[in-house]
Amino acid sequence: MLYLFSLVPVVLAILLYIIPYIRVIRVMALLAQLAVTGSAIYVFFLSKSGDIITKIGGYESVLGITLKSDTLSSVFIALTSFLFLIVVLYGFNEDSGRFYWFFMFIWQGLLNGLFLSRDVFNMFVLIEVATIIVSVLMMYKRDNRSMYDGMVYLMINTVAIQFYLFGIGYIYKLTGVLDIDVAMRIMSQMEPSTFYLPYALIMTAISLKCALVPLSGWLPKAHGTASAPTAVSALLSGLHIKCAVYLFIRFQIFFEVIDLSVFFMVIGIITGFVGFIMALAQSDIKLILAYHTVSQIGIIMLALNIPDAYSRTGGVYHIINHAMFKSALFLCAGIISEVYGTRDIYKIKGVLKRLPLVGAATIMAILGITGAPLFNGSISKYFIVSGAGGFVSVMIFLINLGTIISFIKYSTMLFGKSEDCGRVKIDGFRQVAVMILGIICFTGGIFGEQFIHFLFNIDVGVDAAGYFEKIFLFAASVIAGYVIFRYYVRNSLLLKKISGFHLSFRGMCASIGFFFAMVLIMIRFFA
Repeated sequence: MLYLFSLVPVVLAILLYIIPYIRVIRVMALLAQLAVTGSAIYVFFLSKSGDIITKIGGYESVLGITLKSDTLSSVFIALTSFLFLIVVLYGFNEDSGRFYWFFMFIWQGLLNGLFLSRDVFNMFVLIEVATIIVSVLMMYKRDNRSMYDGMVYLMINTVAIQFYLFGIGYIYKLTGVLDIDVAMRIMSQMEPSTFYLPYALIMTAISLKCALVPLSGWLPKAHGTASAPTAVSALLSGLHIKCAVYLFIRFQIFFEVIDLSVFFMVIGIITGFVGFIMALAQSDIKLILAYHTVSQIGIIMLALNIPDAYSRTGGVYHIINHAMFKSALFLCAGIISEVYGTRDIYKIKGVLKRLPLVGAATIMAILGITGAPLFNGSISKYFIVSGAGGFVSVMIFLINLGTIISFIKYSTMLFGKSEDCGRVKIDGFRQVAVMILGIICFTGGIFGEQFIHFLFNIDVGVDAAGYFEKIFLFAASVIAGYVIFRYYVRNSLLLKKISGFHLSFRGMCASIGFFFAMVLIMIRFFA
């Protein structure tokens, strides 16, 4: 019964809220999440044999609500359950109240429903409620900065989702149904120009949710807000933004006759560059990681639009990899900033000595995000580049070079001497959580081909000569990155000037209108 993946977390959320004993709440949360994760893995294995379909209400026609678990959605359900298990483990001994656990489990139920739903209006409802839940979690500590960032996140996403609502309303007018599979069959018989407008409306909303440039102004405020719980920032960057990528994949298949792949490839390249440049300009470790989410989403978007099966497979695998190494980086950053009492990267030194396991997990995650040989990011980026043309390959190389430069800067906090050189005792649950993610970053590279076959039933192979070439390029990139960091980035006045750049709410709204117009123009001339 697929509806249990939405219903069970909601019921658990209510139970955890009404139980007055915090220790009981923590134990129940951990045990329940283990059970949910086990169930997600079980459904994943069942989905490998064929799609699982549940019709709620007993209706066999389009009148009912259909839930469907296929290869892609089952992977996302398993990923969601696993990452929530990690954050439950991470926060097991934290001083979190009942409201925190209530909203976290509600959030999980909404995400599961989104991945399973085939009804485009239900997707709208789930996205909207999840947006409210995330806003509340961002404002959980109720200080001025988080309240402001949370409200900006809520309002800009509310504005954007209206485009999605108008788009699905137009689809309903054309087809008379809201089931995505049935609507696609009906629309395949229509003139393509009939659904240019709903495509532009829906893709504008999804592109903002993906944080594509110029619609990414909200993301640093949401992911990098100072006082949001660390686990919330990790889930926002590692998981929540993947909902939009998931919807992008689904709706690109839905509007199969409209091909704007070149347009989204260009947007992906621009997003990748803007993300790492803004990350280089930051000194706040949380903002550095937030802007790198923008950059990595640019790479994913680029990969998903390359007309090559290997590149697209690499792009989907990079979604999983990004969830792992970015969650690890955010959770480690939360521990580091708590121990040192600051998030300024220039004031943090000697992390490896003071926090050995946290430092080790951070290094593995850094090696993952930079595409270091034998780590998960190297495999996904290898397949992305394998099907790309010469120009696109160069762009990916330059984006990855920017990522390497930024994380050379980020890794400076791991070494050196701090004022207090003694080791710090860290909660064991936290250390286990970050080390699990760090180890996955390594095993996802060593067994990358096997992981891809296991997850997506796709057979891929790594060419030894091509991979050795990648190793050489990575080594050259590290050397070049260190030189650029030492002689330019560290003392760059230009980067200091742009470090505080951000769009106002009015500017973000204007960017939505601009992007919508741009999509319509691209459809008119190139689709």
